[in-house]
Amino acid sequence: MPALAASQGPTVAFAQSDLFAKMHPDLFSTGALSLVLAGLTVFAATTSLVYVRERARWHRREAALARELEAARGQQDRLSALLAADAQVVVSWNGRNAEPVFEGDSGFLGAPGATLALAYGAWAPPAERKKLELATDALKERGEAFGFTLRSKSGPFVDAEGRPVAGRAVIRLREVSGERAQVLALRAELERVSTDHKALAGLLTGLPQPAWTRNPEGRLTWCNAAYARAVEAADGIEAVRNGLELLDRSEREGASRARREGQPFSARAPAIVAGQRRTLDILELPTPMGFAGIATDMSELEAVRADLQRQMDAHVRTLDRLKTAVAVFDASQRLVYRNPGFETLWSLDPGFLDGNPRDGEILDRLRSERRLPEFGDYRSWKAGVQAAYTSTRANEDWWYLPDGRTIHVVASPNPQGGVTYLLDDVTERFTLESRFNALSRTQRETLDSLREGVAVFGSDGRLKLSNPAFAQYWKIQADLAAAAPHIDEVVRLCRPLFPQDEIWSELHSVITGVRDAREDYGCRMERRDGTVLDCAAAPLPDGATLISFADVTASVNVERALTEKNDALETISRLREDFVHHVSYELRSPLTNIIGFAQLLGTEAIGALNDKQRDYASHIVRSSGALLAIINDILDLATIDNGALTLEIEEVDVAATIAQAAAGLHDRLTDSKLELKVEIAPQTGPLRADGKRLRQVLFNLISNAIGFSSPGQTITVSAARRGDDVSITVADQGRGIPAEVKEKVFDRFESHSLGSTHRGVGLGLSIVRSIVELHGGHVELDSAPGRGTRVTAVFPSEGARMSDAAE
Repeated sequence: MPALAASQGPTVAFAQSDLFAKMHPDLFSTGALSLVLAGLTVFAATTSLVYVRERARWHRREAALARELEAARGQQDRLSALLAADAQVVVSWNGRNAEPVFEGDSGFLGAPGATLALAYGAWAPPAERKKLELATDALKERGEAFGFTLRSKSGPFVDAEGRPVAGRAVIRLREVSGERAQVLALRAELERVSTDHKALAGLLTGLPQPAWTRNPEGRLTWCNAAYARAVEAADGIEAVRNGLELLDRSEREGASRARREGQPFSARAPAIVAGQRRTLDILELPTPMGFAGIATDMSELEAVRADLQRQMDAHVRTLDRLKTAVAVFDASQRLVYRNPGFETLWSLDPGFLDGNPRDGEILDRLRSERRLPEFGDYRSWKAGVQAAYTSTRANEDWWYLPDGRTIHVVASPNPQGGVTYLLDDVTERFTLESRFNALSRTQRETLDSLREGVAVFGSDGRLKLSNPAFAQYWKIQADLAAAAPHIDEVVRLCRPLFPQDEIWSELHSVITGVRDAREDYGCRMERRDGTVLDCAAAPLPDGATLISFADVTASVNVERALTEKNDALETISRLREDFVHHVSYELRSPLTNIIGFAQLLGTEAIGALNDKQRDYASHIVRSSGALLAIINDILDLATIDNGALTLEIEEVDVAATIAQAAAGLHDRLTDSKLELKVEIAPQTGPLRADGKRLRQVLFNLISNAIGFSSPGQTITVSAARRGDDVSITVADQGRGIPAEVKEKVFDRFESHSLGSTHRGVGLGLSIVRSIVELHGGHVELDSAPGRGTRVTAVFPSEGARMSDAAE
């Protein structure tokens, strides 16, 4: 063995040196190793001897070190086991800026990996995170120790402890477990429950609804301020002390039964709250400590509900009176309401509708009865109708039924689900609209074809309608109505032809003025160009005003000519009457003298006359008498025309008056060989009239009949009462009067011999009519060629009527 060592001296020496270096690394450095190698090389022999001697010592040292290493490893294992016994993490820093060293596992923090233990935001609540960060900085910078307990985000409680150890900053994070963890959890839960209890107690105390608690025996243990006010107590303590109950006896008994059975109690009942009767919703529930209850005032809700029900009933009554069909379907598409109009529209069986059929069932039945529009794809159309249930706004449609009706359908979705259908039969409206359009076209064409200018102004004073004649009359644009100009603009366009502001202002007032009563207005416009227009304004029912313009230029010219001619004729008539009146008065005096002298000669008082002289004197008297009668008639007509003739009304015997008039014509009747027949009805009675003028009327009528009668004929004078009037008729059997002459026989100075020997100036019948009308009566003429003539004078029998006529 020594020999082997000696033969392997350098190699063994190097090995031993290497082993020694491994065992004592702190004794060798790189430079020392180089010296050893050099020394070994030089002193190989010496070292061999030293090796043999030291080898034993090395073995003893190696064994000691092995024992120390084993002890260190055992201690390390014990420390690791002790560290792993608890869920904890240890972090240390060997200097302020040194990297941290982690020991343990941070899984209990909810942050896997030990290095995430310092990421406080990953596992600590925000407030605790900030606290940990500040404490860590204070430990590292100033060596300030800390220690507190916090709860991680994942739930476990964590003890955080930091202190300086042998110049190092060490932080230990350890999970709290066992009873201490339970105590901490219970303490946190107690704080939470206490906080919730305080919040709940504050809420219940401040509630406007009465709230209370009871012990298991049902005795009141607590109540809020609202309860105290409801039972009119000073506070809740007084209410509890006196056991003041809010509910009536029947409700208290019901609550007691529910408490004995351990069941909740709920009811809606009346109660006296602060001296007023209210309706309360009462709820009392069992709790671990007894019972708790609350009462909600439902009086206003009940009032609102009752008012809502009344409104709904009113709406239903209103809908029932509507002609429009109304049907309401709920969210399940079932019929929940329909009005009589719906039944009338579709003529469906009330029993079928009372069964609350679905919307689709009603459509299918209507289709089977051919009451729905005909579609090629009925399913698609039906789906489109029922899409209203999922729509957000109302849908509108028109149904054209096979029977010719047109239905306007509005499907409106209900807020609570379902659809309300409004179905209106607009067939009549469409028919009326069609007729109205046709009538409007007819009226439009009629207006356009009128020769009168027509313009319609609305209540706002703007032109709504006009025809071409209006534009032609005023020389303005034919399409003026399309621009809807205001009346002011229309007046401005028309003013150049007619500048008179007074009439335009009046028209403006008629169209736009506010009046209590809208009346017609008319005026005549003489334009600068010589055209004369008649303007008429008439209010229309819709508040508009119709203005028409008619060209009356030709008629105005004719009227002016006729007026001028009439004025000339009236002047001539007055001149003629004045002349006749004057001549009559001038002739009457000398004629009276002639008659007087002729009568004097006829009496032969101044000497005898021969036969020829007597004939001449007699002829002079008769001719002068006839001329005097004509002059008297002219004077009477002039007096009547001047209104100077006064009637002397008296009771007149009709028969006597007829006899007196006939007596004055006896000679003419005899000479003409005519017979006079008088017929007086028994009921005729007396007549209130002017007797003298009545005799004059009869004299002229009989005289006229004598003139137109032939010898041997009969003249009939009759009188009778017709109601309140008395009629006197003179009838002859003469030639009669042709139709063209009948209209002129009562005119003055109209004389027609009609082939007879009668000659006259044409005043007799004119005087007859004037006197009869002056009495308030009238004259009737009935005559035809070959049938004679009947002239009837009708006199009113009432004096008042005659007096009014005389006035």
